Amino acid sequence: MRRVKGALAAAAAVLFSASVEAQTLKVVMHSDVKIVDPIWTTAYIVRNHGYMIYDTLLAVDDKLAVKPQMLESWKVSDDKLTYTFTLRDGLKFHDGAAVTAEDCIASIKRWASRDAMGQKLMGSVKSMTAVDPKTFTLVLNEPYGLVIESLGKPSSNVPFIMPKRVAETPGNTQITDFTGSGPFVFRRDLWRPGEKAVYDKFKDYKPRAEPPSALSGGKNVYLDRVEWVNIPDPQTAANALLTGEIDMIEQPLIELLPMFEKDKNIEIVDYNPLGSQYSLRFNVLHKPFDNARIRQAVLYALNQKDFLLAGINDPKYFKECKALFICGTPYATDKGFEDKLTSNFAKSKEILKQEGYDGTPVVLLYATDTNTGRLTPVAKSLLERGGFVVDMQAMDWQTVLSRRSRKEPLNAGGWSGFMTSWVSADLLDPIVSAFVGAACDKAAIGWPCDAKLEELRDAFAKTTDPAKRKEYAEAVQVRESEYPTLAHLGQFNIPVAKRTTVTGNLISPAPVFWNVRKAQ
Repeated sequence: MRRVKGALAAAAAVLFSASVEAQTLKVVMHSDVKIVDPIWTTAYIVRNHGYMIYDTLLAVDDKLAVKPQMLESWKVSDDKLTYTFTLRDGLKFHDGAAVTAEDCIASIKRWASRDAMGQKLMGSVKSMTAVDPKTFTLVLNEPYGLVIESLGKPSSNVPFIMPKRVAETPGNTQITDFTGSGPFVFRRDLWRPGEKAVYDKFKDYKPRAEPPSALSGGKNVYLDRVEWVNIPDPQTAANALLTGEIDMIEQPLIELLPMFEKDKNIEIVDYNPLGSQYSLRFNVLHKPFDNARIRQAVLYALNQKDFLLAGINDPKYFKECKALFICGTPYATDKGFEDKLTSNFAKSKEILKQEGYDGTPVVLLYATDTNTGRLTPVAKSLLERGGFVVDMQAMDWQTVLSRRSRKEPLNAGGWSGFMTSWVSADLLDPIVSAFVGAACDKAAIGWPCDAKLEELRDAFAKTTDPAKRKEYAEAVQVRESEYPTLAHLGQFNIPVAKRTTVTGNLISPAPVFWNVRKAQ
């Protein structure tokens, strides 16, 4: 009898173990998680981490319409100067404390100190005041056309809600308390940078009643745990997916997709059909890119197709597009860039000669472990053919994230440029596009400083006239061709590769793991 009971217990233990394992989703993300403050950096892996453990007041649906999320409702005064926000019932932080209006105000302020769109919003804000624990007001100095859109910003930086004690950390200082308000809890005790990050279901999270849609609606969690496993070698990650050791790869190499397509247990799905855009970001603080005309020379030396071929390779997944604010959207235009991004090396060299370029090296940060890292040698080659001297310095992406925040001179650990990409949802207009902001020390990394760009962005933000907004957006793009803050290098899509046992993934500008199920 004891043997029978022992056998039954052992069988039950095996079944329990299998059940637990079935509720653990293992994913290879596009990068390792080493920085965990989604306000301190715009890096997408940190934004993705933010969506795991924090919630937002407002959120966009799959049509990019802004919906209430932590809010029950909001109302606007007749003079358009006072917004009153009311939180819904049952909101808790991971430590059990209720989410309050004071937490929201502190979180908005910290986000706005780092985010270009937030800075524009706060420039028109007279005050934010808690009325009671669930209600706060935002009062404007003058009508501002993008209040709701700003607080519902879907991507980097996202106005995530943190406890007041955490949100009072200065925006330029990384937080050390990771108490969240969202559907997953970050297991700091299990976090192994270089190996994995672990997120457990927050059992006290109260989802909205509506069906989920992109980043909005009911964030119902059906998994006990999500593990982001770091496997930097793409082929090793692919093999792990094929054998079932992992369940999903966020950004597989395009070259590996045909192999996945032959396996009946693997699905290839694009959950971000709006796609992304490659870019080269300039640091304007130091030579040679402190000179706008020399940055113009870069625009002549580069071309989009070479970067798209290097990063994506398959024309099915990319397109050349000179529209800074994304082809196929209301503000798409080629204005200002008709003769640029064509690898006109003679024109690049002509400008360098006119501006007295003295051979100061362009220090390019080269991330060796991401898709965008594949673009850096292309940039080096094209810039050299355009007359530049280039110093390409290799490191992993997490080191790039730390290094790019430094303002030191080039000979003291500084930098001139780096390759990155933005999801298109981050680039749809002059305000949401962080790299277009040119507010000097308050601007995003690279710190461009141009009064004309800021005047045009202010005009765009304050009007609600669609025709005027289109006019201002075009003027911003023309000014970008004169005072470049970045070089935009084409649009692309990278689908997810996942096992067929994984279902429920949402169409969204950012990968999210609520609504996801994993079958036995």
